[in-house]
Amino acid sequence: MAAEPATTAAVGATPAGLGGQVVQLILGLLLVVGLIFFLAWLLRRVQGVAPGQGHLIEVLSSRAIGPRDRLLLVQVGKEQILLGHSPGNIEALHVLAEPVEVPVGKRTTPTPEFAQRLLELMGKDQKDTPR
Repeated sequence: MAAEPATTAAVGATPAGLGGQVVQLILGLLLVVGLIFFLAWLLRRVQGVAPGQGHLIEVLSSRAIGPRDRLLLVQVGKEQILLGHSPGNIEALHVLAEPVEVPVGKRTTPTPEFAQRLLELMGKDQKDTPR
């Protein structure tokens, strides 16, 4: 007899408790997704501020020549190399005798295909994104 009132009380509280759990689950999920976006934004900001990066290899320019193929102009020390990049293959096409002058503001960094496509869909140009 003592077990019967406890089970009816638990069954009666389930619908109200279930709604509260769903709301708690949604709020927790939104918090986690928001935290992921915040950390991604913070990481992007911190990478650009790191002092004394001193990279020896720098991508000066990138040009898509197909859906998965790219041309890359890379600076290694004082030498510039034109690279062809395709899935599973990177090949040096030409070593430039005279380095091409690329203004610092015009230098592009290659973005992954997904990020590039997302920027296109959002109507933003790659130059508009902060670095």
